[in-house]
Amino acid sequence: MSTQGEGAVQAGPVRWRTAMERALYGPDGFYVRPGGPGPAGHFRTSVHASPLYAQAVARLLLWVDGELGRPEELYLVDVGAGRGELLAGVLAALPPETAARVRPYGVERAERPAGLDGRIRWVGEPPRGTRGLLFANEWLDNVPLDLAEDGRYVEVARDGTESLGGPLDGPDRAWLERWWPGAGAGGGAEVGGGAGRAEIGRPRDEAWAAAVATVERGLAVAVDYAHTREARPPFGTLTGFRAGRETAPVPDGSCDVTAHVALDACAGPGAVLLTQRDALAALGVSGARPPLALASTDPAAYVRALSGAGEAAELTARGGLGDFGWLVQPVGVAGWPQSSPAGV
Repeated sequence: MSTQGEGAVQAGPVRWRTAMERALYGPDGFYVRPGGPGPAGHFRTSVHASPLYAQAVARLLLWVDGELGRPEELYLVDVGAGRGELLAGVLAALPPETAARVRPYGVERAERPAGLDGRIRWVGEPPRGTRGLLFANEWLDNVPLDLAEDGRYVEVARDGTESLGGPLDGPDRAWLERWWPGAGAGGGAEVGGGAGRAEIGRPRDEAWAAAVATVERGLAVAVDYAHTREARPPFGTLTGFRAGRETAPVPDGSCDVTAHVALDACAGPGAVLLTQRDALAALGVSGARPPLALASTDPAAYVRALSGAGEAAELTARGGLGDFGWLVQPVGVAGWPQSSPAGV
């Protein structure tokens, strides 16, 4: 799933999509630099926050397994796999008899991490003919995209200095008119001086559609920072992260460059949009405190349950991880479990 500008060398201001591609995935890019710490070294995702997240994904995989009639080979495809942490967590959470049937794939542009479980296939593209679960946690926010302001593309130099470029082309203008109302008009001469700023999510729509097309039967799930048509941010969301802190989005390869995802634009027919709070609740993750009576009858179990409740609360918190969007795309199965799947 290549994107515009792959391998291009930036000389002077270029459109943001080209700059992001180079900064994140070009030679010595942020995500492909050999020996780097990986995403966990720069920001905290749900995968890193608690093993409860991988356990919830394992429950979802078990539900998909049942929908498919428990096939001999059950695919688990992690798109934007980082260092394989989610795959390892899900495999550890599954019943042994199910784990033995799972065919796990980590889809990444970085090299295979050292010490990764030998069962995990490390690939650059999702495998075609997937029968199982394709899961993309915080992948789409790093698919490069263009920015628009006043009916023109925003261009950026390697040091982060922005300027206005040429007028929007037809497909990008049409995307904004449909999905980001009010962002396609204008005619200012300087960046920051006109109508609202917008992020053109068309490359994310196309990347997600390509990923879903690899699923023969099962579920495709994208989890990300998100917004919908009714509440697009007037100044956009483009930002950077480095060493656990938010920073200016400078496209020089020194930091992550990311923007929230218009998940409603990505959604195909039959898709379900949920908050992470609601999705994890349906998958058995609860932040409820354990009963105090357990503290006197089994103090160790009480401490474990209390710790789990704290981790669950972080994963489902309003104003935090719980506000993430889940886009669930069914392919030949029901759209979403109607009750909490059991087995993990």
